[in-house]
Amino acid sequence: MRHSERHYSQRIGWLRAAVLGANDGIVSTASLIVGVAAASADRGAVLIAGIAGLVAGAMSMAAGEYVSVSSQADTEAADLERERGELESNEAFEREELAKIYMERGLDAELAQAVATQLMAHDALAAHARDELGLSDIHRARPVQAAMASATSFAAGAVMPVIIVTLVPVQGMAALVAGGSLLLLAVLGGLAAGAGGAGKLAGAVRICFWGALAMGLTAAVGAALGTNV
Repeated sequence: MRHSERHYSQRIGWLRAAVLGANDGIVSTASLIVGVAAASADRGAVLIAGIAGLVAGAMSMAAGEYVSVSSQADTEAADLERERGELESNEAFEREELAKIYMERGLDAELAQAVATQLMAHDALAAHARDELGLSDIHRARPVQAAMASATSFAAGAVMPVIIVTLVPVQGMAALVAGGSLLLLAVLGGLAAGAGGAGKLAGAVRICFWGALAMGLTAAVGAALGTNV
């Protein structure tokens, strides 16, 4: 029976995009809602601001992630194309280069040469992509996947503060939305840290700190503008 292991590093791609999106969704939308609510706006105005922030934020996350990861994918493709050309023009040099990499990792010269020869005979480009360029399927850039994950997770996070607005009384809405959102952030931070193999408490604390800071600043802006504009 073949034994298959799953490591935390295999989750890096989707976990980063999902956590970043959900965190931004909660923090930015809750901060927007808290700022508008602190300006003494009614529930309708707060809801409009929250929903508009949800849609705009989800699209911004998708576009930003797609552009960023597409640039990474373009760089990877250019590196692979250049490596393909070098393999075609000077295969012997590339074999020596690969063997030196293995020697630096602890293999003796004879074994390093044998490994380099066998791997290049099997798939020379894949061997150089993995061991020279550091590219692998786990870390390969996937723009559409990253954009969809970011937009979906942002919307999933952003909808929570909006729902809270519909459930709490107008009096004290800002504080209730902030408190509920911080609780959601704590859960998100703990789950994300656990999924990545890190301490849940540390993950919850750091995400709550930045969330509280963002909501506090926007509440102060909303309160100041609400009384002066």
